[in-house]
Amino acid sequence: MSVLLIAGSPSERSRSVALLDSVSQRLAGRGVTIERLHIRDLSPQALLLADTAHRSIAAAVAQVARAQAIVIATPVYKAAYSGVLKVFLDLLPQTAFSGKTVLPLATGGSPNHMLALDYALRPVLQSLSARHILSGVYATDSQVTLLPEGAHHIGIDVQERLDAAVATLVSEGLQLPPATGFEPVHFSRVRCSV
Repeated sequence: MSVLLIAGSPSERSRSVALLDSVSQRLAGRGVTIERLHIRDLSPQALLLADTAHRSIAAAVAQVARAQAIVIATPVYKAAYSGVLKVFLDLLPQTAFSGKTVLPLATGGSPNHMLALDYALRPVLQSLSARHILSGVYATDSQVTLLPEGAHHIGIDVQERLDAAVATLVSEGLQLPPATGFEPVHFSRVRCSV
């Protein structure tokens, strides 16, 4: 079982990548295998020319095919997802997301662009035959702060929404049991003092 995290930002450091990193930590804590795909690392010429035979594009398409579930993160520009993400999604076969659960994430300058997830990105994900598209998580610039040392700070309200989204992805997309309580401890590891 693997989840592919697709970064649709043209920037190396971005708020949308910070959301992906946060989701990655939550999934790793549940023992889920994670793969990453940064679209900005693919050959720009191959992307723009729709050269699906190019090795970087072929490898990316293979990653999508292998994944059981997909998390897509994008910044919102002019009320839509990034052009880099658009170019990549256009290269995928019509059934690329068939049988997969998809969790969309987005960041934008203000709450005014929140509906870009539903009105711009969701129709494209549906056209790629996604089995289930989860409710997305949208965060504004003020909710995801990039720190100078390369780290980031995500507001509590966004963290709570990410927790809920990852729990839904794990239970519905990967069909794993919910994480509750403590992990089982073998009796030989129990120490008692009197």
